[in-house]
Amino acid sequence: MSWQETYKTWKNDAELDADVRADLEKSEKDESKLEDAFYAPLEFGTAGMRGIIGAGINRMNIYTVRQATEGLALFIEKEQGEEAKSRGVAIAYDSRHMSQEFAIESAKTLGAHGIKAYVFESLRPTPELSFAVRHLQAAAGIMITASHNPPEYNGYKTYGEDGGQLPPKEADALTEMVRSVEDVLSIEVADENKLKEQGLLEMIGENVDKAYLEAMKTVTIDPNLVDRVANDLTIVFTPLHGTGKMIGEKALKQAGFRNIHLVPEQAEPDPEFSTVKSPNPEDPAAFEKAIELGCKIDADILIATDPDADRLGMAVRTAKGKYEVLSGNQIASLMLDYILKAHRETGILPKNSVILKSIVSSDMPKAIAEKNGVETIDVLTGFKFIAEKIKHFEADQSKTFMFGFEESYGYLVQPFVRDKDAIQALVISAEMAAYHKERGYSCFDALQDLYHEHGHFKEKTISIKMDGIEGAQKIKNLMDTLRNDSPTEFGEIKIEQVEDFKTGKRINCEGEEETIDMPSADVLKYRLIDSSWIAARPSGTEPKIKFYIAAFDDSGVAVEEKMEAFEKAIQTIVDNQ
Repeated sequence: MSWQETYKTWKNDAELDADVRADLEKSEKDESKLEDAFYAPLEFGTAGMRGIIGAGINRMNIYTVRQATEGLALFIEKEQGEEAKSRGVAIAYDSRHMSQEFAIESAKTLGAHGIKAYVFESLRPTPELSFAVRHLQAAAGIMITASHNPPEYNGYKTYGEDGGQLPPKEADALTEMVRSVEDVLSIEVADENKLKEQGLLEMIGENVDKAYLEAMKTVTIDPNLVDRVANDLTIVFTPLHGTGKMIGEKALKQAGFRNIHLVPEQAEPDPEFSTVKSPNPEDPAAFEKAIELGCKIDADILIATDPDADRLGMAVRTAKGKYEVLSGNQIASLMLDYILKAHRETGILPKNSVILKSIVSSDMPKAIAEKNGVETIDVLTGFKFIAEKIKHFEADQSKTFMFGFEESYGYLVQPFVRDKDAIQALVISAEMAAYHKERGYSCFDALQDLYHEHGHFKEKTISIKMDGIEGAQKIKNLMDTLRNDSPTEFGEIKIEQVEDFKTGKRINCEGEEETIDMPSADVLKYRLIDSSWIAARPSGTEPKIKFYIAAFDDSGVAVEEKMEAFEKAIQTIVDNQ
C-alpha cells in the first residue's frame, strides 16, 4: 500500500487508541510529517528499534510495540518451543514517555500467546534487565528505552536467554518474524488483570535488585583500598534524570564509598530531561550541573550515566583545578590500566586473560593489555558480540574475561551482565579514583602517564544525521562511494590497509587480500601507515552515518594536527557526495 492508503487505514480504524488518534490528527496539518510517519515501517534491526513517539508505522506507539513483541512471541514459539514459553520473558523500562505503557503492552501481547512475562514494578537500568534474564532463567528479555536520544524518542531492545542482545543469526530470524506481522492494528492482546490471575504476568523488583547488588560485590577488586580512602574521596554522580540513581547509589554505598553527592536537579527521573539539551554522557554539556557541584565541594571525580544506565561518562580534575570531560576510550584505558594493576597487586592475573573491544574503539587499551601480557580481541560494533565471545570462553574455558568496552561509553567488568553496564563502571571508576588518590594522583595525572608510556592516542566520532526518506539513500550512496572509489590517503597520510567488513576482505596497499574472520557488517576501516585509522559505519538504530577517527603519534606533538587533517578529508568526501 501507498503511505496515503496506510494512513487512511489508521484514520478509519474505529478502535484506534485515543492518544494515537490525537497525534494522528495533529500530524494531518503537515503532509511531510504525515508521509514520514507512514512511508515505511519503523526499522527493526539487529539492535531492536528506536524512533519518535507518535502515530504511524514509522513511529513508536502501542501498535509498533505490539508488532515487535508479536514477532518475538512467534520467534519463541517456532524457534524455542513450549519450554521457553513457560520460562517467559523479562521486561524492564526506563524513565521516558510511554515506557511503562509499552512494557505492559509487550506483556499483554506475549500473554495472548501463553508466554509468561516478568515486568519490573518500576523503572530499572538496562544492565539489570540483562541480569534479570539470566537470574530468572528467562527465554528472552525486552528493554524499553531510547538510550540517550532526545525526549521525543523511545525504543525497544530484545535480549536472548544469555542476557545479551541477539547475535546475527538469531537477530535476523527475529527480524523476519517481526516483518511478517503486517496488520499491526489487529494484533491480539490479553487483559492485564487476567494475565496476573493466570500467573502469566508477574511483577518483579526487590528480589532481583538484591541479587544484582550481591553480584555487584564481585566488581570491587580491593575492598581494603576503598576502606582506606573512602573518607577522603569525593564523588559527584548524576543519573541525568534516568534510571541510575536507585541502584547506582546503593552499589556505591555497598562498595564502601561514603562521600557521594548526587546532582540534585538531575537525581529524579524526568522524561523531558529538563536540565540538559541531550541526556548523553558523551556530550560535555551534560556535565554542566555536575561541574558546578564539583567545583563547590572540590570533588575528585564526576560521573554521569545515561537514562537507561548502560553508558557512563566521566570528568576528572586537571592540574589546573578544572574539570575535563573524558572520552569513552580514555575512560576505558584508565579502567583497564587499574584493573590489571589491581589484579597484579592483590592476587594473580590469569595467564589466559583477555580483553574485548569493538573494531572502532581505541588501540590504547590494546597497548596497555600487551604490556601486561594480556590478549586483546576485536569484535564488531555492538555489545552482543562481546557477550557472544564471553559465552564461547565459558563453554571451552579457553580464556578468562577481564574487561570489555566500546568507544561509545560502554564497559563491562564482570560477566554476570551480558551488556554494557554503567553501574559496574560506576563502582570500578570510584575504586580507580581511590587508587590514584592514595598515591597523591588524580585520574587526569594517571592518563598523562599512560600517554607517556604508550604513545598519544586521540579519537573522535563524527555523526552525520540524514533524516527522512532521502537520508537512508544518501547514507547508502556514501558507503557505496567509499567502497567502490576508495581513497588512497587521509590528511596526506597514506592508507596501508583497507578492511571491508561487509565483504570480509582485508586488502593492503599492494593489493594482497586476507579474509576477515567476523560476521558481515557494513563497516569500512582504513589503517594508515602511521598507526592512525579511520572507519565509516552507518548507525544500526538512528538515521546517521558515523566516522570514527583515531590519530596516533609517539610524542603527541602532531596528534592534534593529524586529527584536524583527517576531519577535513572526511568533510570533503561527504561534501562531494
